[in-house]
Amino acid sequence: MNMLPRATEGAIRAAIITGPGQISVEERPLPQPGPGQVRIRIEGSGVCASNLAPWAGPEWMTFPTEPGGLGHEGWGRIDALGEGVSGLSLGDRVAALSYHAYATHDIADADMVVPLPPALDGQPFPGEPLGCAMNIFRRSRIEPGQTVAIIGIGFLGALLTQLASGAGARVIAISRRPFSLETAKRMGAAEVLAMDDHWRIIEAVRVLTNGAFCDRVIEAVGKQWPLDLAGELTAERGRLVVAGYHQDGPRQVNMQLWNWRGLDVINAHERDPRIYISGMRQAIEAVVSGRLDPSSLYTHVYPLESLGEALDATRDRPDGFLKAMVTC
Repeated sequence: MNMLPRATEGAIRAAIITGPGQISVEERPLPQPGPGQVRIRIEGSGVCASNLAPWAGPEWMTFPTEPGGLGHEGWGRIDALGEGVSGLSLGDRVAALSYHAYATHDIADADMVVPLPPALDGQPFPGEPLGCAMNIFRRSRIEPGQTVAIIGIGFLGALLTQLASGAGARVIAISRRPFSLETAKRMGAAEVLAMDDHWRIIEAVRVLTNGAFCDRVIEAVGKQWPLDLAGELTAERGRLVVAGYHQDGPRQVNMQLWNWRGLDVINAHERDPRIYISGMRQAIEAVVSGRLDPSSLYTHVYPLESLGEALDATRDRPDGFLKAMVTC
């Protein structure tokens, strides 16, 4: 798949963030799984936008990171089993909820590993973000005939566009990049709007919905303005779903508007690992059945040594970018 350097026998290669915007790939001893754990020979890992704050080096960040740290979207094959593990075998191809996947190997608890069926052989499968999309979709309670606005068409927004349109909803996709809007159309959006002017967008959605606005609005950016816009676009007794990761400080909300319209506001983030795993299992079923097809959204692939470039691309979003992967 790639021509990466091989680790010496009994060692792994792992990316370590040594300072703001600085990465080193180093060898470390091969970890051994403990009781109830497995070791995974990582094939690859998705790059998550949540890595960008640590990458920038805020005051709260401690460097260097642990080897492989920040990587949590890995998949690969089990190459060692800890004591007491059942239901998994050496060589099983799996997606995992683990936390050091920017490396050639990672350790995961056996109950945080999901086997991948043969139908997915040869396909990348960053289980954690795909599972997140399924969990957000479930909590959005989208039904046929509803109008759904999705604000922010990155990887997550594109997946949700496909899921919502496939469920029979009319999707209005809102994003700032022409490439993202083209992607939204391809994923099933009925209408697309450039995210350029607050009041123009509100008026456009008002016209598109005959003044009723949207039964569901999913905010998938993680910034103040999209959150403000989401409230304005949600219909009376509608559901506003916060899917964006708001990691850069407090937010203000228009409580008067939310009260007046009687909105249901859902924070669709999860912290229970069991819910993540449930979402990952649902994502496997959705991809195998064809209900979800993320293959065209994996737009940029980098070797482990170029993780810094992958993070920079995730931050800068060059034309044609939606999701970066690193191969290990």
